[in-house]
Order: sequence, then structure tokens, then C-alpha cells
Amino acid sequence: MKAKDVMTTKVVTVGPDMPVNAIAALFLERHISAVPVIDDDRRILGIVSEGDLMRRGTAERPRSSWWLAAFGNAEELAREFTKTHGQRAKDVMTREVVTVTEETPLAKIARLLEERRIKRVPVVRDSRIVGIVSRADLLRALAVQDIKPMVPVTQDDRVIRDQLLAVLKREPWADTHLLNILVSDGVVHLWGLVGSDAEQKALRVAAETIPGVRGVEDHLRLSRTLPATL
Repeated sequence: MKAKDVMTTKVVTVGPDMPVNAIAALFLERHISAVPVIDDDRRILGIVSEGDLMRRGTAERPRSSWWLAAFGNAEELAREFTKTHGQRAKDVMTREVVTVTEETPLAKIARLLEERRIKRVPVVRDSRIVGIVSRADLLRALAVQDIKPMVPVTQDDRVIRDQLLAVLKREPWADTHLLNILVSDGVVHLWGLVGSDAEQKALRVAAETIPGVRGVEDHLRLSRTLPATL
């Protein structure tokens, strides 16, 4: 399996001038813990995570003595001040963003997350973001493959997934950024959060209408904190 088989395609993103307090509200509203920062061409400039925002909530670092400031790394201290006091995404974001492509194998992504100690990685095509893969996505892939991560995904499975995502993106009730869809041997596995029983049922029906679908496994969770979309 590759990134394109498991990635979340409807990625919540922000611009570089998004206020920090608005990003925090977005995390709570969308049930996410990080957001890529992109320019007008959808090129990644950085990423803001809960960790970046949490640093702002810590007690202020004691003011350095004059001799430490004189002989220390003033440039680094200045960057730290900007990150802990900045008011916009471009001030607090992590700029060194690790990315993968749609063709990157899941095994390589798993190693990357472990080595870099990160929880998610953006997926890019021609330097523009097209999706994101998280640790949770990798675990879902393992669950679907019965802990056989080397089982290949057929072209038919990819066609089913792409067609279902295309259908859902046209439906106003489908909040696809909270969903992850995996297809294995023609069986559609639905993961994520829904705001109502009606939405959960509609997702199953949508999957069943796609040609080639042999079955639907519903792993969705109902969240009472989400607004009902139906």
C-alpha cells in the first residue's frame, strides 16, 4: 500500500497570516492537532501543531543576563521569541516540513514518522499539498489488511476509493476531512467521525452505490460535539 491509498485528501489548511487564536479554535472545531500552512499556490510553507501553540502557554523564560545575551546565540534567541510571542501562523509554524509523495510506500512512511518523531506527514504532488497521512491512517491500514502491511492494493480498489471520494466531495452533508476511507478486495472500510446517525447511514449508502463494491465495513464513530449535517 502507498500514501495515495490511505491519505486524507480533504486537508484543512491555513494561510501564513491566520491569527494564532483562530488556529486554536480551528483545532477544537475540526478535531485536529496540526494544520499545514500554505501559500496561494498550495505550496507548503510550514506546519502548526498543538505543540507549537502549547509553547505559547508556558511561563515566560527568565530574562537572560547581559553576559549570556552577549556571548550566546542572539539569532536563536530572537527566533525563539518570535515563536513564543508571534500572533500569526508564519510566526509560530515549524518551517522544516517533511513530506512524501502519493507513491511513497506505507512502510517508508512508518519509518519516517518514527525516525523524525512526528505524528503526520503531508503528501505533495509537484510541491503542492494533495493529502496528509497520520499515524492513525497507518494503523487503520494495518487493521484492514489483517496486520499484513505488504498486501498490495489493486487498481480496482484505488478506482473505488477515488470514485467514492469524488461523490462525497459533491455532497454538502459529507464532511470528508473527518473521514478516512480504505478499500481492500472491493470492501470499503469507513473510519472517522460523523455528526449524526443520518450522516453515518448516508455514507454507507454512498459506498454501496459505487460499482465494484463487495461490501462496506462501518468503523465510524458518532460525535455529539459535531454539528449534525443532516
